[in-house]
Amino acid sequence: MIIAKPLRKEKTILNLVEQCEYEGVRFRIVPDFFRVIKSRAVIDALGDIPLIAVRTEPLNVLSNRIIKRTFDLVLSVVFLILLLPSFLIIGVLIKLTSKGPVFFKQKRIGANNIEFDIYKFRSMTVQNPEDSDTVWTTEKDRRVTSIGRFMRKTNLDELPQLWNVLIGNMSLVGPRPEREHFVEKFKKEIPYYKVRHQVKSGITGWAQVNGWRGDTSIANRVEHDIFYLENWSFWFDLKILWLTLFGRETHKNAY
Repeated sequence: MIIAKPLRKEKTILNLVEQCEYEGVRFRIVPDFFRVIKSRAVIDALGDIPLIAVRTEPLNVLSNRIIKRTFDLVLSVVFLILLLPSFLIIGVLIKLTSKGPVFFKQKRIGANNIEFDIYKFRSMTVQNPEDSDTVWTTEKDRRVTSIGRFMRKTNLDELPQLWNVLIGNMSLVGPRPEREHFVEKFKKEIPYYKVRHQVKSGITGWAQVNGWRGDTSIANRVEHDIFYLENWSFWFDLKILWLTLFGRETHKNAY
């Protein structure tokens, strides 16, 4: 028997369950939560109380978080050491081609809606913080410097974020962190936008290696970020890192 009564019919449901049990009839109950329960819902428990989660979250498992954090620590240390000469060369080129600091620091919203400072090589002219925090970057943006355009196209401007990974604010792979202004804007426009904040932000991510970066669809970006959250694995992270370096779509819409 399939029992598909609405939850307000609790007494009827209980009577049907008792009758099925009494007669030895197998039964299934259709949960009256179609709008929130996904196809990959998870059954959990709090003591003796059964709980239903609306999506799988592999990084809720402690062992998976340890694996991911260990991987982040090892690679961030190795890359920071190996790339130190490149940091020096890029720093000199930035200084020679435009006025201002080598590094760009900006507030971003990361995992669990916690704000942190993100670090990049400066790829734009120095601006008023109100403009840099609220103006979206577009193709052929006049604020981008000559060396900055090359860095953004090749992702070299992202390298200082290895420091963010080392200190634990970010991961190598995860949803890209956004400015508070746009977080508040997008959460009103895109369903489930803030679900992507349930995992640590990343230097690269599933959305980015599929071309959803820059001035592209935020809805598609969120869809890919949530797919990553629900399907994380160590091998998935390796795949994304490989595509970041060698994928065809990675540098698409990078400006």
